[in-house]
Amino acid sequence: MSEKETAFKSIFDQMAQYGHEQVIFNYDKATGLKAIIAIHDTTLGPALGGCRMWNYETEQDALTDALRLSRGMTYKCAVSGAVHGGGKTVIIGDPKSEKSDELFQALGTFVETLKGRYYTGTDVGTVGMDFVSAGKQTKYVVGLPEEYGGSGNSAIITAYGVYRGMKATALEAFGSDSLSGLTIAVQGLGKVGYDLVGRLYQDGAKLVVTDIEDNNLRRAKEEYPGITAVKPDEIFGVECDIFSPNALGAIINDETISQFKCKAICGAANNQLKELRHGDLLKEKGILYAPDYVANAGGLIQVADELQGYNKERAFKNASLIYDILLRIFAVAKKENISTAQAADVMLDRKIETTGRIQQKYTR
Repeated sequence: MSEKETAFKSIFDQMAQYGHEQVIFNYDKATGLKAIIAIHDTTLGPALGGCRMWNYETEQDALTDALRLSRGMTYKCAVSGAVHGGGKTVIIGDPKSEKSDELFQALGTFVETLKGRYYTGTDVGTVGMDFVSAGKQTKYVVGLPEEYGGSGNSAIITAYGVYRGMKATALEAFGSDSLSGLTIAVQGLGKVGYDLVGRLYQDGAKLVVTDIEDNNLRRAKEEYPGITAVKPDEIFGVECDIFSPNALGAIINDETISQFKCKAICGAANNQLKELRHGDLLKEKGILYAPDYVANAGGLIQVADELQGYNKERAFKNASLIYDILLRIFAVAKKENISTAQAADVMLDRKIETTGRIQQKYTR
């Protein structure tokens, strides 16, 4: 078998593993754009998912990220009640040095070719203005700045949803949803993590924080006196009540689980479990895990609301329900004696299947 055949087999095997419908590789000669759009499942409606720009080491890393993230978006849409399926775009490139108006216009042309099968917006490494550029070539973008007719910064509602999820996690783990006096270790002080720290600080939590950017740490220490900052590789071993991952994914793995000294995990990062079995290992260790695509669904809730005419009060009301959804997931996990990650997947697989049957019955 040739290397090309092996590569294609590998890609299709990965699609089969995650249950994907479509993967599109996009290259634009004029701008150098290298992007992958992954559409996971459109049972609930057109795919919806942000665009991440990252300096991936290999093309395989980029593909893996697109597949994992788009699958998570399917579940995130289902849990938030959005009439959308899951999709994701990844751009291979350095967001600090390789962005341009033309690059995102090129992305817009590729999104436009899907004719509404997929909507995209901001994610790690991209901001609202990038999609003002993309919007010159396609109408299938969301999360634009308010002055350009969008719903604005989705990091705020994402942080609010994580905050609500953390209160539900605290109720399950400690018997009270008050975060006052709890020690919370926050990994990542980006757009979401920084807003979350502010909410936790106001609630009287004891905070231990880290970030790969020294400027973010200095800003946090100046704005929130009394917080403790540690090096990025030290955060996993911090003795705390709740560990909150708010950076990149796969940070719950064989190496980090052995270091954890927490009772619960709840954060905004996507794909926190490197493998599903790591959810089982957390259960065995007695660590309560709030499934990431539930806790961080606030941003998705906002941009999905934008597509029906954005109402801020409605969006935040729906994001507040993350509290109740997590309590239901915790109850299912306890009743069926499975990990919370499994419980969330089971609940949402059932919901997607049932909704698909309803749509077939009434729309054909």
